[in-house]
Amino acid sequence: MGLLQNGKWVDQWYDTKESRGEFRRQDSHFRGWISQEADAEFPPESGRYQLYVSLACPWAHRTLIFRTLKGLDEHIGVTVVEPIMLENGWELEGDQYGLDFLYQLYLKADEGYEGRVTVPVLWDKKTKTIVSNESSEIIRMFNSSFNALTGNKIDYYPEAEREGIEQLNNRIYHTVNNGVYRAGFATTQEAYEQAFYELFDSLDWLEGILSKQRYLVGSVITEADWRLFTTLIRFDAVYVGHFKCNKQRIADYPALSAYLRDLYQVEGIADTVSFEHIKTHYYASHKTINPTGVIPLGPEQDFTLAHHRGKYHAKA
Repeated sequence: MGLLQNGKWVDQWYDTKESRGEFRRQDSHFRGWISQEADAEFPPESGRYQLYVSLACPWAHRTLIFRTLKGLDEHIGVTVVEPIMLENGWELEGDQYGLDFLYQLYLKADEGYEGRVTVPVLWDKKTKTIVSNESSEIIRMFNSSFNALTGNKIDYYPEAEREGIEQLNNRIYHTVNNGVYRAGFATTQEAYEQAFYELFDSLDWLEGILSKQRYLVGSVITEADWRLFTTLIRFDAVYVGHFKCNKQRIADYPALSAYLRDLYQVEGIADTVSFEHIKTHYYASHKTINPTGVIPLGPEQDFTLAHHRGKYHAKA
């Protein structure tokens, strides 16, 4: 775990002294956009872009899901980093540029870059730069920017539902997606407890919503569902124990657990989930939290069990 400073890699854990023990995530730096506009810097061309991901990372997982759902597998290549992240950050093997570490790719894009080196990274092979390292924006690009190329017009961010999606995203991001990290990376009891209570208040709220309808905005899957999914799928295996989010498991919520199985069983999604990478990364990489690096063998989970969510008459 580290960052780039003055063009060099520094092995440094998150500093929470100035935030009273609260973990605060760094804003993404690269915010380019793939667009069909005639003068676009990054047009939607097949084979032009490479997606760098960790199979362990929930933020990167979002982009893999949208690559699958939108039929982009043949058009956008994928480089998977090694699951363990130690003193040199994310490690690469067999990279197209012969790089050993992801931070070298950041420097290739911007030799003056300073800050954390995160996944996902959407790389432009033509101009040899990073288009974006912001997962929420990469999934929006994948959702619509390549439609003319693929013919896939399924819309996970429909105009009519955007206000509701944004309201869901805002609360889920702060208290659930990032909430588990705020609990797990907290260095004071106060910061941990605040994150803990906000997290489980939101899980109770989500359980209420999903007890009445199949998906978060009703009968259609949207990006809000997939943004939540990547946290839920990791919750019982990692966040309950490793991040001390142990009030309840997702398995203890009838609606949330069935909803999680429902999403997991969407065609192609199971192939984007690797519990080997997930558990190896969290338990073996976070030496500050788990100094021994011992990886737990459990829990036993079966996401292929019947979910019975079809009773809500959802559309695919």
